Amino acid sequence: MALNILRITDSGCPFAYAAGPALSVLRHRYGTQINWRLAMIGLAEHHSLYEEKGFTGEMMAISNASFSRRYGVPVTSEARARPLATWLGCKSVVAARLNQPELEANVHRALQIGWFTTTLALDEEAPLLTVLEEVDGLDAKATVEAAVNDQEVAEAFAEDRRKARSAQGSPTEAQNKHAMDGDLVRYTAPSLLVTSTDGRQLEAGGFQPVEAYDVIIANADPTLTRHTTETAAEALEASPWGLCPAEVAAILAAPLSEPDVAAAEVELIKLVVAGDAKRVAAGNGAFYSIA
Repeated sequence: MALNILRITDSGCPFAYAAGPALSVLRHRYGTQINWRLAMIGLAEHHSLYEEKGFTGEMMAISNASFSRRYGVPVTSEARARPLATWLGCKSVVAARLNQPELEANVHRALQIGWFTTTLALDEEAPLLTVLEEVDGLDAKATVEAAVNDQEVAEAFAEDRRKARSAQGSPTEAQNKHAMDGDLVRYTAPSLLVTSTDGRQLEAGGFQPVEAYDVIIANADPTLTRHTTETAAEALEASPWGLCPAEVAAILAAPLSEPDVAAAEVELIKLVVAGDAKRVAAGNGAFYSIA
């Protein structure tokens, strides 16, 4: 029986995107032993909410660059004309959950990459459609239409937002990994809420090192088998989407050791030259997948 993990996240959150290497480790370590579910935060309904706080496209680009330097994830440092609202993207993830649930995580992943490696205005329908059309097997047009118009999607998204704003009295709040949304205590991304085999809920609130996520999984179900990935090729073969070098390095790293991003990138380049992998440029980096 798979262990259930609810990931509270937002496609436009830089911390959720920067957690990609840590979350990739968990996926490759535990595979199908974990049943991943998403709850979308919905950080901002309209971009004016960010502008009222003084945020600009330039500020976001500078922030992106700092995240890339620190965490190794590909970004663009080209500034958008304005900051973006996240509701439409989040509702697209919910629409995929309701209509093509096997692609929900793929939609979220595609939106994250589009958010941080392009300058597309992903709070508008046409640019959003452009990104979602890259998700294999997805009815992108129907997904966007449902995100905009479908009442069931709106209700499910409202429930996601409720869950995301239910952190009062939680371990996440105790650890000061929460945020405030008016009077509501909100989980920050990417909080992991794990339901243990005896029904307890264990939390790793917000952005954490992979060891923090891993320890609550081990406490939730110590019988899970831990898989070790030995090569970059094995990492790519097991992944449902392309991986950046920082993700591959994290997957290959021994416990409590520093991931060797340079060595992972060398392996990936060799795979591409041999014709065994393909490289897709993204922002200041790239994502690799099996050819």
